[in-house]
Amino acid sequence: MFAVATFGIPIVGSFITLIADRFSTTLRNVLTVLIVLATFICCLTLVPYTSSQAVTTVEVPLVLPGLNLSFVIDGLGVFVALLSSLVGLLIVLYSLGYMKDYAHQGEYYFLVVLFLGAMMGLVLSANLLLMYIFWEITAICSWRLIGFYRDPEHLRNADTAILMTVFGSFFMLIGMEMVWHETGSLSIGSLHGYAISNLAMFFIFLGILSKSAQVPLQIWLPGAGVAPSPVTALLHAAVLVVIGVFAFARLFVGTFEFPWNWQVVTSTVAVLTILLAGGAALVENNAKRILAYSTLGQLGYIFLGLASMNPIGIAGGLIYLVAHSLAKAGLFLCVGVIEQRTHTKDIRNLSGFFRTMPITAITFILCALTIVGFPPTAGFFGKLEIFIGSIQSGKTGFVIAAMLGAILTLVYLLRMFNAVFLGEPSHPEVKEGTPTMLIVLIAFATLSIIAGFAIQSLTNFVNMIVAQLIG
Repeated sequence: MFAVATFGIPIVGSFITLIADRFSTTLRNVLTVLIVLATFICCLTLVPYTSSQAVTTVEVPLVLPGLNLSFVIDGLGVFVALLSSLVGLLIVLYSLGYMKDYAHQGEYYFLVVLFLGAMMGLVLSANLLLMYIFWEITAICSWRLIGFYRDPEHLRNADTAILMTVFGSFFMLIGMEMVWHETGSLSIGSLHGYAISNLAMFFIFLGILSKSAQVPLQIWLPGAGVAPSPVTALLHAAVLVVIGVFAFARLFVGTFEFPWNWQVVTSTVAVLTILLAGGAALVENNAKRILAYSTLGQLGYIFLGLASMNPIGIAGGLIYLVAHSLAKAGLFLCVGVIEQRTHTKDIRNLSGFFRTMPITAITFILCALTIVGFPPTAGFFGKLEIFIGSIQSGKTGFVIAAMLGAILTLVYLLRMFNAVFLGEPSHPEVKEGTPTMLIVLIAFATLSIIAGFAIQSLTNFVNMIVAQLIG
């Protein structure tokens, strides 16, 4: 029941927010927060079901062949659902201050809540076709959200995003159809350990790369920064790009047999993405695009850990997923405050905000340290385990290249901090964001630090997930 409520509440609730918007903006805002909060609470209620090696499955057969309403409650699904709903809740709270003066707010909150509901349905799906349906709903929501301001440039970027992601998901659907012909099943539980054909694996892998914006299908994500800052935080930290990481873990780590040659292919793509994204961020002057390139690179570390097929590396990838989701959301929202106050994202025209916006500056520092992997943050422990696991699985060369990428991460984030927060104030009249926005920034910075100090508890939970995936 709680599994169905986890995605049912936000999906149904998204339409309720549309109705409420016709009567009262205050009612709409309150309902939006309550719906996302209820989603997060439902995720919390699923945690006790993940404590054993066994998983719980809820299934409702349908007439369509191969498709049933089948949902699985296991460590991986609940882990990603809990993380996404928490980040989503904080982003919605931030939006109350950020979006209050913009038009089309009813559409905005409808799409954000529907987006979150589709994410919940996807991570709990135990059927490939059902997983694909939720996958496509997120693509439609992201398309509308990226083009939210309706400027021609923004609409072009939104169209690029949906064309790239739907291109990949089309091939993913073909791959799933091939799995159906090869195995006679689309049930994820019954496919455990199957060695599917290389072509089917390639098509599914292509869909994952397009959604997570890994090389060579990465071109759409930097352009998505034209969306409102809460949207970019949602896309880069909580939902959209995380879907690809989740699908990889669910299908290639936990379901199908993933041979050595595919591990090498994934590791190669991950390292290339890390290095190319790091180099692009180093020469970029648009603050949001710098963080977007950073997202590409940091997801590469997660893929590197998962592709190691080593328990330590997989655990490191999941730990770093937590660190990245919390810290990157915080970074985007920090930039969002500055962009809204100054109407520019060009770091060459920004400086001195440490004096005028100290809370935002400190939040940026703490979140950046997590992304870089500075001890004792969760980012440090996650990257360390990714490197150890990859070395143990014979991928030392990839680790050396990834370490170079870590240096690039440090350099471009320091460059950005120096340009935006140090020196003489470029906009001395600019002050901090609204109280709600500041509370959310502090929450992300605090959670990023707490995750590092609570690393033992986080590691225990992640190790349980790894045992379910490869045990």
